[in-house]
Amino acid sequence: MFSCEQHEIPSGVSSIDAPQPVVSENRMIAVLDVCYRGTFAVAACVIFEGWSSDAPLEEVQEHIETVEPYEPGSFYLRELPCLLNVLSRLKVRLDAIIIDGYVWLGPENSPGLGAHLYEALHGKTPVIGVAKSPFKGASNAQRVLRGKSSRPLYVTSAGMEPAEAGKKIAAMHGPHRIPTLLKRVDQLCRAVG
Repeated sequence: MFSCEQHEIPSGVSSIDAPQPVVSENRMIAVLDVCYRGTFAVAACVIFEGWSSDAPLEEVQEHIETVEPYEPGSFYLRELPCLLNVLSRLKVRLDAIIIDGYVWLGPENSPGLGAHLYEALHGKTPVIGVAKSPFKGASNAQRVLRGKSSRPLYVTSAGMEPAEAGKKIAAMHGPHRIPTLLKRVDQLCRAVG
């Protein structure tokens, strides 16, 4: 199992405690995405109960007025605050969080967005990264084929064994390469004007 405990949370980025249960002890899964529009962003979250769920139990959108400019090689400085913002609104305990992107980068397992998120959550909630294209040198990514697609998804994780994370993504609902609820969160963050 990978850990990124040796990596500090960057200055200007706060950490949050993993969301705590309010009513239900059921553990949920969240998939997150962010869409940028000029100087603001929309962060979205879809919450569901099981890996094969076909519909969300809850959807959350957060309009974020000010975002950091894109910095090559440090994308997480822009996206991590947006993810933490939408996560802070959740009132359920999460078994896992799925993001669009990588947890680990390159052959040395340098921390990517997902590793920084895992650290910001104090390592309490596994984070799974699902990327649509390969990252040069990221040989640790599990290649997951879904549906009839011959193009894999690239799955990395923190707090969960990579092979297990790959199986979870393979088991998600939908007949196509991209699971149904990953498509849904993308639509949700793009739908807000």
